[in-house]
Amino acid sequence: MRHLLSLEDLSPSDIDEIFALADAYATGRGPALDGAAVMFFPPSSLRTRVSFERGAGLAGLQPIAFPPETLDKPEALEDVVGYLAQFASLAVVRHPDLEVLRGLAVAEALPVVNAMTNENHPCEVLSDLYALRATRSLEGLRVLFVGATGNIGRAWREGAAVSGIRLTQCAPAGLEMAGVRQNPVLDEAVLEADIIITDGPGRHAEALEPYRIEARHLEAAPAGVVLAPCPPFVRDREVSAEAIAHPAFAGYGFKRSLLPVQQAVMAWCLGA
Repeated sequence: MRHLLSLEDLSPSDIDEIFALADAYATGRGPALDGAAVMFFPPSSLRTRVSFERGAGLAGLQPIAFPPETLDKPEALEDVVGYLAQFASLAVVRHPDLEVLRGLAVAEALPVVNAMTNENHPCEVLSDLYALRATRSLEGLRVLFVGATGNIGRAWREGAAVSGIRLTQCAPAGLEMAGVRQNPVLDEAVLEADIIITDGPGRHAEALEPYRIEARHLEAAPAGVVLAPCPPFVRDREVSAEAIAHPAFAGYGFKRSLLPVQQAVMAWCLGA
């Protein structure tokens, strides 16, 4: 049984298979799916929830939504998923604790898809890689992640391990990710960036204020640089309003790939 809990669970051939499915869904040729997809999302989820629910419906699955707190009860997760498997074909779960998803997956009753945890956000990064692949090779692509260690940064680290991109993090001392190339000087780091990714500062807002991406950074970066801040972003926090107005901004359409990629992930997990 297939699950997607981390991009490190995937091989390069798995990613190729998912991207081929995404190509098919993007052109209206994706495989039809059958059954129900039980989904756990908090009210604050927007892009991920819409793309999963809409994608499931378009592919032929019936999405059935619950708040993630539904999983926070004394009942053993293997029992929860054992019963759900009598009515549903797969589970799409956004929950703070990755161990909850692992607890569901280990029962091998339903395929489990990670729709974000505090540890990582694999489908978000998979979608970005798919969007980038449409216009350039991923092999050797220089991706600059500007921000503290968090679920987005860790997901990009996972993605780098299986996609061939060259990931560099730009963050102040103490906020670095292990196992990732570091350049703490933003003015220098942007000079070797093909793609610039940002994440919200969270509790590190003061420390990361000097790391805000400004229009001048995009002007200094190599020609063709793409700024793809991870939403939800806040203007004049991790990115300036001028940077968002700059031609290097990937635009809202960059996230259009979420829909076919979420469909592809569900189809791949179901063996379609």
